[in-house]
Amino acid sequence: MKVAVRYYTKTGNTEKMAKAVADAVGVKALPISEPIDDTVDILFLGNSYYAFSIDPEVRDYIRRLDGTKVKRIVNFGSAAMLNSTWKKVKAEADKVGIKMDDREFHCKGEFKGLHKGRPNEQDLTKAAAFAKKIIKS
Repeated sequence: MKVAVRYYTKTGNTEKMAKAVADAVGVKALPISEPIDDTVDILFLGNSYYAFSIDPEVRDYIRRLDGTKVKRIVNFGSAAMLNSTWKKVKAEADKVGIKMDDREFHCKGEFKGLHKGRPNEQDLTKAAAFAKKIIKS
């Protein structure tokens, strides 16, 4: 099974999570500026809410994905206030014909003093366990 991990971050929180996910599945975490050149069965995509939606860079990245090369997206991320970006990511994935996995990983993220220290080691351990579970299923 071929796996890739891509992420978008402004605060560094999602990058920490991406590295934990990537380490767990034996690949390198790369920012969304790095294209997917080979066919992948699973793309773990890390992102968060910015101004009540996914960042336009994430939206544009998904729109540029080749639905014949990316078989499935698994969403993960963190946020200080809002929770899952799954619906927003799925809406974009649907436009390019990429299946979204129903499962995702989300935890609190530190932002302007809220949720200080998050994602923490426990969150990163849970993110890694989540990724391993996805790969095994």
